[in-house]
Amino acid sequence: MPVHAPATPAPAILVLEDGRTFTGASYGAEGETFGEAVFNTGMTGYQETLTDPSYHRQVVVMTAPHVGNTGMNDEDVESSRIWVAGYVVRDPARRVSHHRSLRSLDDDLRAQGVVGISGIDTRALTRHLRERGAMRVGISSVETDPGVLLERVRSSGEMTGTELSSEVSTPQAYVVPAHAGPWGHGKRFTVAALDLGIKTTTPLRMAERGVEVHVLPATSSLEDVLAVQPDGLFFSNGPGDPAATTAQVELLQAALDAGVPYFGICFGNQLFGRALGLGTFKLGYGHRGLNQPVMDRTTGKVEVTAHNHGFAVAWPDGVPLDAPVDTAYGVVTVSHVCLNDDVVEGLELRDARGRLRSFSVQYHPEAAAGPHDAAYLFDRFCDLMVKEA
Repeated sequence: MPVHAPATPAPAILVLEDGRTFTGASYGAEGETFGEAVFNTGMTGYQETLTDPSYHRQVVVMTAPHVGNTGMNDEDVESSRIWVAGYVVRDPARRVSHHRSLRSLDDDLRAQGVVGISGIDTRALTRHLRERGAMRVGISSVETDPGVLLERVRSSGEMTGTELSSEVSTPQAYVVPAHAGPWGHGKRFTVAALDLGIKTTTPLRMAERGVEVHVLPATSSLEDVLAVQPDGLFFSNGPGDPAATTAQVELLQAALDAGVPYFGICFGNQLFGRALGLGTFKLGYGHRGLNQPVMDRTTGKVEVTAHNHGFAVAWPDGVPLDAPVDTAYGVVTVSHVCLNDDVVEGLELRDARGRLRSFSVQYHPEAAAGPHDAAYLFDRFCDLMVKEA
């Protein structure tokens, strides 16, 4: 049953850890919440954003001013629940208008206990985060004193140094079977996919290409991976600091030693970098949205891509982005780069003969809710597994 909002929502306040305060109205569940304040520039796809496990412990500010007009359905979710720690919108829809809608956005936020705020100047808040960087934040519709809430914000946990993939991963392995799909394939490959916060659409994109996907818990060992006799290994997106995620890096290094082809996205790109001996660092305010321009340096093609990351791979100091770097596993190069800020958006690993062994990208080629410029990366993974077969 929908849990409808009261006719007159309660007042609410939002307080950033540097003391900047915004006042508005309660949106979603009433109460209090804390997390890292980040902004998402997507004009659409709020349902996919809310249910993306990569947003665990983050309070998401929507830069699009009008949110909620298409309601919520049961087809576009990327996991079994809403993961955001809090939600900030300027102008929530007063009426839902879409033929697939089953509930309003406000209904789902309230039913799942997600505290939010509406009616604030999200443009001013976004500009503040761009200038000062992502920071801790609190939203409350039960505390009226900003000073008291600020104290609680500053005592809340930080994202840096925090391991979160184990909190969002599946507790049990499951299989997404290959199917014919638009490509007309039956089963062609078996892939072991480590769930670090995987989105529902990702294994479906592989299944469409004839891949049987065994989704494994984040705590899986190399023995668990090899037990499914995979043609390739995949690491998903996920939340948290890659520097605090060590067991999965060791698993990936062991898989590379065993010669298993690898493809990683988002968090999987960061862990790939660390497995190869590269560092990672926290971005000032991250990349989040559906409109990030990235160049595939292997083809020269520019793609509009979907992002959700606050950390990135650090290329070695003094080494140009177009120069290769030797690692214990082969030669690594930067395959993709963000055209806004030159952040590393993809890596390729080749052996001594120059053959591609593994690769990763920092963004989301499954692209729910779009765009689909990067869907070819799943085909590239299939080609890699053919070459290694």
